[in-house]
Amino acid sequence: MDMDSEQINQKIRSRRTHRKSRLGCGNCKKRRVKCDEKKPSCNNCLMHSINCDFQSPPSRSPSAGSTPPQRYQFRQSKYQTLAASPSQDDGNCRSIAVQCDPPSPPTTHLVTTPGEGISLADLHLFHHFTTATSSTITDEAKDPQKVWQIHVPQWGMSFPSILHLLLTLSALHLAYLNPARRGEYTRQADEHFTFGVRSVTAVLALDTLDSQNCQFIYIAAIMICFAYFARGPRDGEYLVFNANGKSEWLVLLHGVRSILAQKQGEIFTGVLKPQLESPDLDIDVSAPGLDEELCRHIQRLQEVREMVDLETEGDRKVYVGVVDDLVECFEGAYRRRRTGCHPTDLMPYTMGWTFRLPATMITKLEEREPIALIILAHWAILLRYIRDCWFMERWDQHIVFGVKACLPEAYHAWIEWPEEIVAYVP
Repeated sequence: MDMDSEQINQKIRSRRTHRKSRLGCGNCKKRRVKCDEKKPSCNNCLMHSINCDFQSPPSRSPSAGSTPPQRYQFRQSKYQTLAASPSQDDGNCRSIAVQCDPPSPPTTHLVTTPGEGISLADLHLFHHFTTATSSTITDEAKDPQKVWQIHVPQWGMSFPSILHLLLTLSALHLAYLNPARRGEYTRQADEHFTFGVRSVTAVLALDTLDSQNCQFIYIAAIMICFAYFARGPRDGEYLVFNANGKSEWLVLLHGVRSILAQKQGEIFTGVLKPQLESPDLDIDVSAPGLDEELCRHIQRLQEVREMVDLETEGDRKVYVGVVDDLVECFEGAYRRRRTGCHPTDLMPYTMGWTFRLPATMITKLEEREPIALIILAHWAILLRYIRDCWFMERWDQHIVFGVKACLPEAYHAWIEWPEEIVAYVP
């Protein structure tokens, strides 16, 4: 009996030396997987795009000799001055507190730059994104998962690039809404954009895209594209070609294409899984005015196609292919328009065409070949119908007029139709 008791005691002691954490989130416990216990959401929940119910362990009562608990405080904003008027609806965000040390260890990455605290100005941007900006870049009625309002901000807590790009978009939106403070908000946007781009470019440059970060990188790349549009048109930059060199937009586009080529199957899972098409799109909705518009557009594109047949030889197949693709984009966009869709619902048709452009067509645009420019001007008509998106304002006119400036005068008659459409202001 003594021997048996001694063996039992040894087993009990050996078990006591094994420390097993029981502080993981409920989701990980149900799935019987190891939880990394990161706050405010563990990586397992983030990867599966589910709400993490992680419960922090109860705080211990501080002893008499212990130091007081640390807490977040706010640093002085370097973007706003004390002279800013607090009476403005959007501007009750002046940062008036002082720099202090962040908590140790940090529980989030909510910082504006490495090693700094949180500013009230940045918290204002974060709040504005979740309450206003997020609803302008998606149709909320068709986003039951609330990807941009809830999940993207949540991902920003674990992936700083998303957080900085989120703040970038929010600042640019506020700059659009408040022209008197455009300079202030633009400076904030520039600062956050610089930090936001770093992580994305580093992952792509080092070829470290994997199943753990591909959704984050994809969303960050899309946000970079949104920020590019939101900055507004710039002289000499016409998305697919540049008057002075390589197009910045093409660099961004190639980045998105590279990400999708490697991890498309893993990106569009969880909350990013595409929603089923609405049955309304299969119904032939009668819209005589829109039908007439579409017929006129198709007729003009057919004329361009006939011109391609007459004036090109070696590149004919390329030009015919992009014109036919553009016809399909117009037809798809007008199916959407018949249902009274949100302008952002047209983005797959407008930007999808540029995404699919073959390398030969891009080269022709960079070389400012007249036929390639004429086709691009007709594509810009589609931008006219997403002009109501604040970040797409004036892009349609900018591209058509840019094409005209680069096009030999003998070809100007070929873009009169796009000029007429984009010049129209209802």
